[in-house]
Amino acid sequence: MITLALSKGRIFEETLPLLAAAGIEVLEDPESSRKLILPTNQPDVRVVLVRATDVPTYVAYGGADIGVAGRDVLIEHGGAGLYQPLDLQIARCRMSVAVRDDFDYQGVVQQGSRLRVATKYTSIARQHFAEKGVHVDLIKLYGSMELAPLTGLADAIVDLVSTGSTLKANRLVEVERIMDISSRLVVNQAALKLKREALKPLIDAIAAAVGQPTARTA
Repeated sequence: MITLALSKGRIFEETLPLLAAAGIEVLEDPESSRKLILPTNQPDVRVVLVRATDVPTYVAYGGADIGVAGRDVLIEHGGAGLYQPLDLQIARCRMSVAVRDDFDYQGVVQQGSRLRVATKYTSIARQHFAEKGVHVDLIKLYGSMELAPLTGLADAIVDLVSTGSTLKANRLVEVERIMDISSRLVVNQAALKLKREALKPLIDAIAAAVGQPTARTA
């Protein structure tokens, strides 16, 4: 049995065509089904639905053999124990710094002032500001990041940005682009050895679907 870990929403929807290229079809809609384990048209393949931030943990510890996780999640997780053969080029967005539209971010940075930054991506934020030589106090939040500058909780936020419409609606502006984000295929290293005959054709089919060279699994 091959267990694939996916999160609901954009990653799930954009992974479906890649699975179809490998001959795999998920038989139930995660938005309407109450099940957390979904069957596929392949009796030896199943999908487990987990939070996006939990995908690397499930795969690393063997709760799933393979999964799809965003680059942001993998950086925060650390990626230990995971084989990452493919950038799937799906669920694209960017990690950015944003502030209120009346906040002089560049001026504050140039003066060497200390910034309060709200984010759930503390590892990415810490590294980014350390490389710039900017002193920051990080405030970890899990949702409604845009509220932090509006209420005075923080001077800036580090968050994922897609279209930028949410920032604009809340009078925030993007002042720095930290990195581009897309989703990766991640594989449990032990499963890659023990279930190689089942996993390699799946990985190769997905690699072909995204137009990348056949993934090396040896």
